[in-house]
Amino acid sequence: MVNSSEIYKITFLNKGKVYEVFVKQVYQSDLYGFIEIEDYVFDERSQLVVDPSEEKLKAEFAGVKRSFIPIQAIIRIDEVEKTGVSKISSGDNVSAFPVSILGGKADRKDS
Repeated sequence: MVNSSEIYKITFLNKGKVYEVFVKQVYQSDLYGFIEIEDYVFDERSQLVVDPSEEKLKAEFAGVKRSFIPIQAIIRIDEVEKTGVSKISSGDNVSAFPVSILGGKADRKDS
């Protein structure tokens, strides 16, 4: 049974950028190799200062019911007590986990 007050902070790599979003549901997908996230939570406090990266995320995920994120793109999943500011940052010092789709053996140069 899922507690409705649980909030998860998901950090993942997307198009060379690091996305950090808050959701209420996260689970392994029926699609092999994917994590599903649902019920996005954005900071709705009335603020005088608007964070442009959070506004960009709100616009990008507006109308999205569920997202399927490849497992190798996931950097971190945290269960948190309260939401924070969702953001997009440059992925300068983060790279995707290398995955071979061919499944062949690598050539060895140990002659």
